[in-house]
Amino acid sequence: MSQLHRTPLIGQARQREMLKSATTFTYAESPEGPLQAHFFTPPGFEQGDLRPLIIFLHGGFWESPMATQFVPHCLHFAQRGAVTVTLETRVGSVHRTGPVEALEDLHAFLKWVAGFEQHFGVDPSKVILGGAAGGAFLALAVTLPKLKKDEVAPAYSPAALLLFSTLLDPMVHPLLQRFPDHSTAKRLSPLRAVRRKAPPMILFHGKRDRVTPFVHAEKFCKSMRWRRNKIELVDFENAEHSFFNFNVSDLHYELSVSAADRFLVSLGLLEPAPADEGLVEPL
Repeated sequence: MSQLHRTPLIGQARQREMLKSATTFTYAESPEGPLQAHFFTPPGFEQGDLRPLIIFLHGGFWESPMATQFVPHCLHFAQRGAVTVTLETRVGSVHRTGPVEALEDLHAFLKWVAGFEQHFGVDPSKVILGGAAGGAFLALAVTLPKLKKDEVAPAYSPAALLLFSTLLDPMVHPLLQRFPDHSTAKRLSPLRAVRRKAPPMILFHGKRDRVTPFVHAEKFCKSMRWRRNKIELVDFENAEHSFFNFNVSDLHYELSVSAADRFLVSLGLLEPAPADEGLVEPL
């Protein structure tokens, strides 16, 4: 096992401010610099605890670093008893890479954190993946497609997925050019990798999303249900692609986080919220 090295918090003043309550570790190195994971621990956390681990994968379609996007979600679920992490992967603007390399980074992080389960208090039966747009695509791409002969299974099988404005079919999207070839995009496409016995998942999607069309979310959920998978689709009537972000709409953020919280409680992955916590009721 390699040694666990803490690293300074990344980047600019805004990022430092948003990540000031995180504990940051380098999980891999790239020629352009370290790849970091920013952890948030629940109140009263002690080494030796077994807690759910919720990993958030930012949006931006593998082009721009956006590690702070899910900090509000990390803080919420840390308060609810989970260890949470917002994960950096390689991005095009810095590393000249695309979705395949970002997926490799997610695999590398899962393997890395598995080596420090006791340190982070990970309950291996309660590892949850969350993501937005291209990050949600990565969560599905590590979960649904059949492994090729030379591929190694991920270190964890997700217990649940929390997916926001998900890219579901790159084959009919301008982002197809970010993949090395059509066959790779087709194999990783969630719409084309639907299978039985997938982990439970909940999708949050705006009906006016012009980036990742809502009709794809409907089609995906219908196909998953036909195969008897547990899947929920929470739609937002007049919402566009970024509706769920804390800095876009307080109401949509609260509604989607509350619904995600209840979903995890229904699966036994989180304890029920105290009665006085007052989670927002869906509209």
